[in-house]
Amino acid sequence: MVGTGRTMGYGAAVARLAEAQKTAKGVSLYSRYVNRPVGRRLAAAAYRLGLSPDQVTLLSAVVSGLALAGVALAPPSWALGAAVWFGLFLGFALDSADGQLARLLGVSSPAGEWLDHVVDLARITALHAVVLIAFHRFFELPGDGWLLLPLGFQLAHLLIFFGGLLTDQLRRSAAGRPAPPAAVSRVRAVALLPVDFGTLCLVFLLLGDERAFRFGYAALAVAYGLFFLAFSARWFRALSALNASRAPRS
Repeated sequence: MVGTGRTMGYGAAVARLAEAQKTAKGVSLYSRYVNRPVGRRLAAAAYRLGLSPDQVTLLSAVVSGLALAGVALAPPSWALGAAVWFGLFLGFALDSADGQLARLLGVSSPAGEWLDHVVDLARITALHAVVLIAFHRFFELPGDGWLLLPLGFQLAHLLIFFGGLLTDQLRRSAAGRPAPPAAVSRVRAVALLPVDFGTLCLVFLLLGDERAFRFGYAALAVAYGLFFLAFSARWFRALSALNASRAPRS
């Protein structure tokens, strides 16, 4: 817990949050050097405005939702791509800010964590749904098979998100505490960039060129599929090891 009152100025709040930042272990370069620092400043601003963590979570949902609505409702263009990217960028940063604000205030709750995860799931589901709608409404696709791409991408994305959450919960239940994070590694931080939500946001900057967007989106879809297979094998081995360690010894 970092603090409780609202007596700090903006600069002091930013400094306090920087001191209490989550570990960089197992985090991509984007989250470490872009999303978390921006979220830290948004959390400090929310602190000064008197917002609660749940209000910041809902603001993240609204900003992301408006950006994604544009993909489904407007024809692709460079201007739309820039607007969508900025809305998703801001929504993702606010998603980081809600947890940081909760730490700054020294408050947390199961309800707040539930709301945060529900908004995350809604954002992931809606993102790929609006791409499918845009493909159908506005894109001159070379074949109808492209309409299956957002569905497959959505599946892989949701499985990575939910699989990671469930693995952490099962580890915590088995060990009575959270699993220790992976060691800080610059190589790992770079390797995780393809499956960082911030990278996916950047693809929307390509909306001015339908072919570039399709192939950029498809490349990330392949990356998510491969990472899901790798993560799944790792998670299953880790949970199997926990089960073996709890087996009764003869």
